[in-house]
Amino acid sequence: MAEKQKENEKNLVIVESPAKAKTIEKFLGKNFVVKSSFGHIRDLAKKDFGVDVDKNFEPQYIVSPDKKEVVKELKKLVKESDLVWLASDEDREGEAIAWHLAEVLELEPAKTRRIVFHEITKPAILNAIAKPRNIDKHLVDAQQARRVLDRLVGFELSPVLWKKVKPSLSAGRVQSVAVRLLVEREREIFGFDAESAFRVTARFMVKQDDGKVQEVRAELNQRFKTEAEASAFLEACASADFIVDQVTRKPLTKSPAAPFTTSTLQQEASRKLGFSVGQTMSVAQRLYEAGKITYMRTDSVNLADTAVSMAVDQITSEMGAEYVKVRKYKTKSKGAQEAHEAIRPTYLDKPSVAGSAAEQKLYDLIYKRTIASQMSDAQIEKTNVNIGVSGSPYYFQASGEVIQFDGFLKVYIESTDQEKEEEEVPGFLPAMKKGDALGLDLLEARERWTQKPPRYTEASLVRKLEELGIGRPSTFAPTISTIQQRGYVVKEDRPGTPRKYRALLLSGGKVKSETRTENTGAERSKLFPTDIGMVVNDFLLKYFPNIFSYDFTAEVEKEFDNIAAGELVWNQAIAGFYKPFHQQVEETLEKSERNTGERRLGTDPKTGKPVLVRIGRYGPMAQLGEGDDEEDKPTFASLTREQHLETITLEEALKLFELPRDLGLYEDKKVVVGIGRFGPYVRHDGKFASLKKDVDDPLEIDLARAIELIEEKRERDNKKIVKTFEEEPELQILNGRWGPYISYQKGNYKIPKDTEAAALSYEDCMKLVEAAPKKAAPKKAAAKKAAPKKAASGKKPSTKASTTVKAKKTVKAKKKD
Repeated sequence: MAEKQKENEKNLVIVESPAKAKTIEKFLGKNFVVKSSFGHIRDLAKKDFGVDVDKNFEPQYIVSPDKKEVVKELKKLVKESDLVWLASDEDREGEAIAWHLAEVLELEPAKTRRIVFHEITKPAILNAIAKPRNIDKHLVDAQQARRVLDRLVGFELSPVLWKKVKPSLSAGRVQSVAVRLLVEREREIFGFDAESAFRVTARFMVKQDDGKVQEVRAELNQRFKTEAEASAFLEACASADFIVDQVTRKPLTKSPAAPFTTSTLQQEASRKLGFSVGQTMSVAQRLYEAGKITYMRTDSVNLADTAVSMAVDQITSEMGAEYVKVRKYKTKSKGAQEAHEAIRPTYLDKPSVAGSAAEQKLYDLIYKRTIASQMSDAQIEKTNVNIGVSGSPYYFQASGEVIQFDGFLKVYIESTDQEKEEEEVPGFLPAMKKGDALGLDLLEARERWTQKPPRYTEASLVRKLEELGIGRPSTFAPTISTIQQRGYVVKEDRPGTPRKYRALLLSGGKVKSETRTENTGAERSKLFPTDIGMVVNDFLLKYFPNIFSYDFTAEVEKEFDNIAAGELVWNQAIAGFYKPFHQQVEETLEKSERNTGERRLGTDPKTGKPVLVRIGRYGPMAQLGEGDDEEDKPTFASLTREQHLETITLEEALKLFELPRDLGLYEDKKVVVGIGRFGPYVRHDGKFASLKKDVDDPLEIDLARAIELIEEKRERDNKKIVKTFEEEPELQILNGRWGPYISYQKGNYKIPKDTEAAALSYEDCMKLVEAAPKKAAPKKAAAKKAAPKKAASGKKPSTKASTTVKAKKTVKAKKKD
């Protein structure tokens, strides 16, 4: 219900981010103070899961240490205010932030208002102020359920992985399912057996009515399994006639894609702009907080009537009324979260905005997609031509498209993830009719291979998760970021490898054959599961198949939706899951075998010792021998980046034991190449230089190349050091990513802006070091040490995590959820 503001009433508006606060403050009067909570102000405690399992899964929340000053300031402002407006985002996460603020700041319900809006514009903010509501506890409970469930799964499973696979590992409910998708695709690729066939293409010349001769490119409708078959066909073509057998023209209508949702924006920004999922969300957040686009976490493709009206006006004025076609889109996504609007510009009369290059590019993409969604269909005529070969049952096919009316294509064309095998077919065909004779200009048969399944990009993984009903708009980016941070997945480019192929060419009535070389398998920004990711995936699927099934994970999302709708009590849903899950954890700790992905490759012919590969302390490694006594200790070697536990051969593993290699002397000191914890390196004079990925092979690199890398490293180091001090060798001024800084006794210290770093004296530097704020790390260490004392006092530990606690004494706070 709308309420009138009193003239001298003091109002405090709390939002999540300073940028949002700055934008909103411009729209409100002098009686409004807008402050930021800087996101969540509290989280689950690390101790004992932060969840009291014995008390109906009651969450144990604590104010985050870095938010204590924020809370202190907000409490002071609350006391000075007559009304407090909680203006966090309109999704479940935003609702939870509002609830936490109300709890921690001890807000009185009579003096508290919850407001939501999906765009930061003056009308939207004033409308929200006029129509406040209460905090929606159902939405809060849905977010709490997700948080508690993920904490229970992560904290219970992590100690199992420490004991059974490798220390310092962690598991996540949704993240592990995402890794599973990547592992399954990787194994499809490992097992893929490419088959070759010969693809025949031709270039014909056709004479037009005006006497001009134009080119037609076509492909044979048959691929030949052997070179002999392809050669025989080309030879027969030397004396064949090529006649147009059939010309078909078919009108096609293409419709525009719906306005952006979170996932489709992430996918299209990846394809068109090369943005990562995280980068897309970060840039979109800035655009939203600056009031330039609507809320960027949404499942909805719907546009508000006012937005449609603005789009129609813009299209009409810029392109004409014939380009307008008003459309209403409906959300097809299962379990779409809230009735948000699609992602669109807040003002559709602004084709561009100020901001960083990334912000301008993403805004341009959103603007064009929104405008195109309200534009006319494109009218296209597609022409297919069959070209017969005399004396042969096969025929060549050529196709082309002519745009009769461009419609929405005038503004926007949606990209796809399809990987093209060959060059694009031209979009235009010259005029041809049945019976036309064509002249053969070029005929070629090339050996081609079936293509392996494509690896996922971040964007295509988002699309797959969405198809399976796993995750929601707010979870896609964090999920993909987490699996990379944990080292289960890497995102990288791979250059491909040379491959020889056979090519046949009909020239002068004769078939010439030759062997050519091409690069194959090059990949850009693809997601690759690591060996440790694959081993962890196998372990979790073996012992917890129900938890990490796609159906179960999607079903959990539906339960969260039901909780948000008030149809399910959140802690009852958790209770139904936890008891059998906890039982599985206990049984796995007790009965399961250790799993390091070990694979025996064979025997070393020189020593007769067994050779195996497995996950070691620092990652995947090869092992020569199994002796336990001092005289017969095994030898170890790290695998290279390109090698996998599942595919490495005995010969490849044996080569690894040739490392480290002594390459010779430089400046009278040894140059050694090897593979360490952080990858391949060259060592010289106690210093290390990394080998360049996809360029240097530690098994092949020579002394000359190693010296190049040593000199490059020296040059970088020299540029990094701005100044050193005789008074204190440990004190240095260094150049960093964000400018010069002071390094002293393993600590880094800021240099004030507008200060000439090179001009700082020893005394100046020491003053900056002493004036720097003290780190809070020692407090955390003390807290960790204090925990065992409580257990030693005789107090019986809770049964909440009995087996897990036994396994590791306590669930370490350093583990990530």
